Amino acid sequence: MISDEDSAAMKSPATITGTAVFGIFGKPVSHSLSPHMHRTAYRHMGIQASYEAWHVDHPRDIIQRTRAEDVRGASITMPFKEAVLGFLDEVDQTALAIGSVNTIHTDGGRLKGYNTDWIGLIRDLGGYLDIRGKSFAVIGAGGTARAAVFGILKCGGIPVILNKTPSKGAALAHALGCRAEPLEAITGVGSDVLINTTPVGMAPDVDKTPIKMTDLGRFKYVIDVIYNPIETKLLRDAKAAGCTTINGVGMFVHQGAEQIRIWTGMDPPIGLMRQAVEAELAIRSW
Repeated sequence: MISDEDSAAMKSPATITGTAVFGIFGKPVSHSLSPHMHRTAYRHMGIQASYEAWHVDHPRDIIQRTRAEDVRGASITMPFKEAVLGFLDEVDQTALAIGSVNTIHTDGGRLKGYNTDWIGLIRDLGGYLDIRGKSFAVIGAGGTARAAVFGILKCGGIPVILNKTPSKGAALAHALGCRAEPLEAITGVGSDVLINTTPVGMAPDVDKTPIKMTDLGRFKYVIDVIYNPIETKLLRDAKAAGCTTINGVGMFVHQGAEQIRIWTGMDPPIGLMRQAVEAELAIRSW
């Protein structure tokens, strides 16, 4: 599981003075609940802070805006988690090993990249099952897939990457030291857990799914890292196939909580953050 060192190594003994600026960069980004979740946490923690959502077209834009607006901490979402690495002043060793950054901290004018996705996934998964010795079929080969595979390996799980573009899946498998198969080979993959790390099925495209329902019955657990909608078509199909399903809310909350620890050095109200996200999702309809 995650050691105290994994989390503490990313903490910054920070002091918040004045109004701190935080935000999320992505393309698209308007659907994100990060602003709602983070603002809820800062109000509860007594921190004067704003948290905005910025649509950008290039990772260079992330760096320019972060510096121009004195952004203390930034969340990075699709499609920039891998591309942003080459634009940062420094990258944490774990994020380097994963090859993906979802968090930037401004410290002394330098922009340092971290990855909290893997911690978010592992902390959430740990509440459902013992990862060690379990086999995981991971759909996707982007930044979130990188974090998922890294975390699974670190905790003694056995991942296999399934991707529509076999060459990309094979490259990731080679980088992290695991197996890869084309997505269409899923019928021959026997794993305990299926994890979707792609955006297929995310709002507003809620009627899409990365795999057919007939391929789901072979898995005991089916996890979708998408949190919006709270139950994707993949999870509905998996439930109908008799699988135990896990949505992306827990991972989302835990990765965000770790970001707050990095940016502020303080422990955030995780339960309240989850309540805020679930309450917001409950009033949305797709």
